[in-house]
Amino acid sequence: MSTDTDMSEFSKRRDDILARLKAQTDRPVELVAVSKRQPDDRIDAVLATRQRVFGENRVQEAMSRWESRRSIEGLTLHLIGPLQSNKAEQAVALFDVIETVDRPKIIKALASEGEKIGRYPDIFIQVNTGREDQKSGVLVDDLAELVDLARRDYPGKLVGLMCIPPVEEPAAPHFALLKKLATRFDLPKVSMGMSSDYEIAAHLGATHVRVGSALFGERPD
Repeated sequence: MSTDTDMSEFSKRRDDILARLKAQTDRPVELVAVSKRQPDDRIDAVLATRQRVFGENRVQEAMSRWESRRSIEGLTLHLIGPLQSNKAEQAVALFDVIETVDRPKIIKALASEGEKIGRYPDIFIQVNTGREDQKSGVLVDDLAELVDLARRDYPGKLVGLMCIPPVEEPAAPHFALLKKLATRFDLPKVSMGMSSDYEIAAHLGATHVRVGSALFGERPD
């Protein structure tokens, strides 16, 4: 278990992130604590700061970490990594928000599995703003069709857009584009920005930022 000193350090980091977000915008920005591959003592330390919104990349890993903690009051879990259709059943059961919807097959799988248990997580559509072949996300030219499909065929709520800019390019133009697209499609939420650029994202309209190392420290090998 973390020491009191460790917990104090996590609290200072969280307070610093929230202060930096507030300095960028008067709008509320949700801090999504990226807990992937973090050890249990760090998870517990961040929970002790009253942080209740967490993001995970892999369904199986998230299940092993959060199923025993699912009863924590106010806990909200975001899936922020790619989702395969064969993991849709577990994802619907565990997550409150799925940020990485990027193709019709995923929308149909989430709708089907949600109907079985009467539970439909909110969804974001991930946009591949950098047109990177190796990265998930719908291309900008195909976004309108996917938005229409989600609104027609998914019984839950399509709430926003998400992106991960190319690492070798400035993030700001990608953030500005995503915000513009969200406005065009009348979507209220925009998930963008990570540890290295969450302040820029907040300034450019993010409603959610996904922060890992700046909060938890570097992940163990």
